Amino acid sequence: MPDKKSLLEIYETLLKTYGPRNWWPAKTPYEMMVGAILTQNTSWRNVEKAINNLKGCLTPEFVSSVPNEELALLIRSSGYHNQKAIKLKSLTEWFGKYAYCAASAKKVDGEILREELLAIKGVGRETADSILTYALDKPFFVVDAYTKRILYRLGCDLSGSYDDIRTKIEQGIPNDLYIYNEFHALIVEHAKRYCMKTPSCEGCPLEEKCQKRIIDT
Repeated sequence: MPDKKSLLEIYETLLKTYGPRNWWPAKTPYEMMVGAILTQNTSWRNVEKAINNLKGCLTPEFVSSVPNEELALLIRSSGYHNQKAIKLKSLTEWFGKYAYCAASAKKVDGEILREELLAIKGVGRETADSILTYALDKPFFVVDAYTKRILYRLGCDLSGSYDDIRTKIEQGIPNDLYIYNEFHALIVEHAKRYCMKTPSCEGCPLEEKCQKRIIDT
């Protein structure tokens, strides 16, 4: 894993190139949580379709009371809709512990919240960390496939578990919620524009730093 200076240089280069991403696009913390479930194994475009279908009723009260079959139909565009309907129900049940109030959840230690989220069926580490960072203002760096791909191609050692990689990255950057938020969003943007599975290297802002290890981990 690169040292603190190198990681910050990557972050600053991407920020200069793309500007602030203002991610995650959601009107409420709960909408963000819903999006974190819906985006599993699908594109954001499909998530947007599902969220639009829920427009006017995207509240924990609605999700907790609507029949599973009806909820599944509303989110059908996100794929795996039957399973995701169950996941949304479970996540909403957890959120009910805090009276559906993000401000109340934010008062709880981040590690405790993470344990609670990971105990929910269908919420893995990437989803939990997304919710913590973007809905509950707890700095946990989100490690997704894009993160692994870009850092691997830049020559980084990605051995170890999800949490091993996350911890190494967190040790290399300031413990700052804004940086965590923007860095992940910038990585996603860069992966979509240049660092795809088959990369488009011409004009890439990280080309000078890249070792061009093309085989994905």
